[in-house]
Amino acid sequence: MMKRFLLSTLLGLAFLLSGPALGEHEGKVRILLLGDSTTEGSVPRRLKPEGPHFEEVMEQLLNGEDDLPPCEVINSSQSGETIKRLFDSGRYDKKGADLEGIDYIFIRYGINDKAKRENFPVNFVADFHGMIERLRKDHPGALIIPMTVIPFSSEEVSKEINDLIREVAHHEKLEVFDIYPRYAAELEKGYNMLNYRRYPIAKIPEKYHEWLQPRVTGDRVEVMGNELDGIFGHLPGWTSDRHPNLAGYNVIADESVKYLAPILRKRNPVKAKAAEPVAK
Repeated sequence: MMKRFLLSTLLGLAFLLSGPALGEHEGKVRILLLGDSTTEGSVPRRLKPEGPHFEEVMEQLLNGEDDLPPCEVINSSQSGETIKRLFDSGRYDKKGADLEGIDYIFIRYGINDKAKRENFPVNFVADFHGMIERLRKDHPGALIIPMTVIPFSSEEVSKEINDLIREVAHHEKLEVFDIYPRYAAELEKGYNMLNYRRYPIAKIPEKYHEWLQPRVTGDRVEVMGNELDGIFGHLPGWTSDRHPNLAGYNVIADESVKYLAPILRKRNPVKAKAAEPVAK
């Protein structure tokens, strides 16, 4: 009887260890972010390389929850990218296809696709379907999460893009993570609070050029927030760049964690961490 019990136990253990399990890559749930500049955050990384940046903030917020498994967030995004370019350039094959143990994939494209992709309403939808097909093939255990774009363009353009994303998600039987309302609500607190300033140095009076040089990259002054608004805020287009600054990425990170945490609790349940004993 004891031998049969031990054999049964060992076989059961072998089955559990051999089967695929979420969060088993080095003991962490792995989350992949795919997107354009509004996901990559190249300028905030340049202005404040020590961060913490988008994916790091997501990790900190997720790992701060007692009842969530350890998480690793991988940001594989690139400025100026469209879905078509992600694959045509070979970037996905180098930095996405072979990643191991991916459990969740957030997708946020559409802004560059709208500006660059010919016959946008047709080709963007086809590109999106093709990307989902490829992701399902390469990462069959991953939950794919299409996201809406943030309020970057006009409300009308954003709606056009987001409606197409919802159309694709509906046909693919995927739930859309709608980041747009939260970001728009935060902008109500201060319209230029969440975007950095990136402005041509040639459009700034020459008497300021010398002391602005440490803030110049290429031909543009780059400033994370409003610290120079009092001097240059009157210049036409000073705040027109709508890319997120660190504050903007923190909003996206916070809302992303609020969306993902309940899903993690269902798909990756863990016991709450034991409370620290109180010293007497």
